[in-house]
Amino acid sequence: MGTVEVGDLRSPRQRSRTGPRGRRRARTGTVCLALALTAVAAAVFALGSGDYHIAATDVIKALTGGGDAGDRLVVRELRLPRVATALAAGAALALAGAISQSMVRNPLGSPDMLGFTQGASTGALVVVVVAGGGSAALAGGAVVGGAAAGILIFALARHGGMHGNRLVMVGIGVTAILTGVNSYLLTKAQLTDAARAMLWLTGSLDGRGWNDAAPVLVGLALATPAAALGLSRSLRMLELGDDAAHALGVRTAGTRILALTCTVLLSALAAAAAGPVAFVALTAPQLARRLTRAPGPNLLPSALLGSALLVVSDWLAQHAVPGRQVPAGVVTGLFGGCYLIWLLAVGQDRRRT
Repeated sequence: MGTVEVGDLRSPRQRSRTGPRGRRRARTGTVCLALALTAVAAAVFALGSGDYHIAATDVIKALTGGGDAGDRLVVRELRLPRVATALAAGAALALAGAISQSMVRNPLGSPDMLGFTQGASTGALVVVVVAGGGSAALAGGAVVGGAAAGILIFALARHGGMHGNRLVMVGIGVTAILTGVNSYLLTKAQLTDAARAMLWLTGSLDGRGWNDAAPVLVGLALATPAAALGLSRSLRMLELGDDAAHALGVRTAGTRILALTCTVLLSALAAAAAGPVAFVALTAPQLARRLTRAPGPNLLPSALLGSALLVVSDWLAQHAVPGRQVPAGVVTGLFGGCYLIWLLAVGQDRRRT
């Protein structure tokens, strides 16, 4: 007699856990846990570093209200606001980059390339040159400028279906125009105002306090649930193309409007807190996707990686050059430039083979 084949007796839930989708979810969860631990470890290390060195165990005691009074003063009052701003701004930039890249289906479709951060820079420069405002006014101008750039890009791109390539091309055009405007504003500023504006335009976390971190934290609290609940699945379907996404029940126009809103909000608030830090929004989502090997926007892994990346970059900016501090945007720019060159080299090698 022949043998009788018995089907898979596992339940659908058990099969999904051991199938390709289950393995991707398990890998994504592991990557998220590793990135969260990396961000926390980097933050603790940064809080203990400096002329007044504090051990990691003492940093944790100070954060929980224990330990030496001097350690608590240095950690909680002097260093924690800067590190918190780096964590929040890095997460906001990376989350905005993950949303925008998935929305336009282009790895170069980050807020840096689409013109949102450039609009924030224009708003900040207008405040500095015209009104001569302080840090709070500069941050407010950055938010208004980023929102105005987002509205302009949306208005120009909507007359054609708001397809991904159209958004990228409109964003590049708006970025070029705003770059010229920013250069002109810098020539009209007073020397001290121009120097302060140039430091901010490079991306710096020097002297940041809780008033800088608070708006970004609020923006993350609002945008993260909206992105996770309202955009994650829709963006994953949108990466298949507009026709396929529409056939699967995705409202493409509404998805892009919500995605643009979250991107503009997050990138403008991050720029207001730390300046238009380069390449975090561009590289963090791509690195997160390579780590998880999962399709879709990878929102949480991108945000966690962005936090760790900006904290580490800020620490390097403070301590890499003995006796001299450089803006954190210089470090992220060097890292991002090397990453792009590596991508181009890998792409050329693959095409040759």
